Amino acid sequence: MRSRIPRLDNPWLLLVLTVLFWSGNWVVGRGFRGDVPPVALAFWRWMIALACVLPFAWPHRAEAWPALRAHWRILLALGLLGITGYNTLAYLGLQTTTATNGVLLNSFIPIVIIGLGCAFLGKRLHALQSLGVSVSLAGVTVIVAHGELVRLATLSFNPGDLWIMVSVFVWAGYTLLLQRRPAGLAPMLLLALLTAIGLLGLLPFYLWELAQGRVIHATLPALAGIAYTGIFPAFLGYVFWNRAVARVGAASAGLFIHLMPVATPLLSALFLGEAPQAYHFAGMALIIAGIFLSTRPTQLPAS
Repeated sequence: MRSRIPRLDNPWLLLVLTVLFWSGNWVVGRGFRGDVPPVALAFWRWMIALACVLPFAWPHRAEAWPALRAHWRILLALGLLGITGYNTLAYLGLQTTTATNGVLLNSFIPIVIIGLGCAFLGKRLHALQSLGVSVSLAGVTVIVAHGELVRLATLSFNPGDLWIMVSVFVWAGYTLLLQRRPAGLAPMLLLALLTAIGLLGLLPFYLWELAQGRVIHATLPALAGIAYTGIFPAFLGYVFWNRAVARVGAASAGLFIHLMPVATPLLSALFLGEAPQAYHFAGMALIIAGIFLSTRPTQLPAS
């Protein structure tokens, strides 16, 4: 009798698993904030990911030095933004804000990408995109202010929310620069190079964190949490995502990212006891509505 267990080449299963992995990353970052300092978590996450990706990148090692020599500027920028910056800032934010707040603010990334594209790449917003940006910005405001407008008047924001917003801009910048990555470079080699560059960027911050006496409390759950972030969100999430995108296309795959604001609050409630509040749902609805408006195709006039 043939097994009915779904195979891991099913793109829809791969996308669901990726969303769960990435959602779990926010829960781990929040749940182990007392045992694992933020820079240490980012550093060891990427060390584990590098160990996982190196066997797949090794057959392409001859391409590494020519790529670094010819494209060192863009590789350096991508490594510092995508590896050194994004997750470190997110983990730093999760020291003082909830995983639910973090992932909902993180869902503002598509809007920031549109905004930065207009500011620095000369792209123009059409009417629906402008409306979408405004609606999503209102959603972010609701979340940051915890549904209390008086917080805006007194500037009484949670610093963790602000760190998350900085990480959102860092990832948006990384995403925009990614289109300038070296053409023809093997994907696994690219990931290995960016991870190695990012780790070098993280090293001085990690040493500074150690000098402040902030060390990992090496409990079994904490070590398991670090291993999880390296193996699942950082390595398998990347592999699964790329394989699924190759099968169903970026547009269809991108829709699954919108499941993260649903999955993360559920996981946070289950593992961290963080029950979503009314302002979370209000902010999430506004952000998703803004993304929907901003990504709708529009008929352009013939040139």
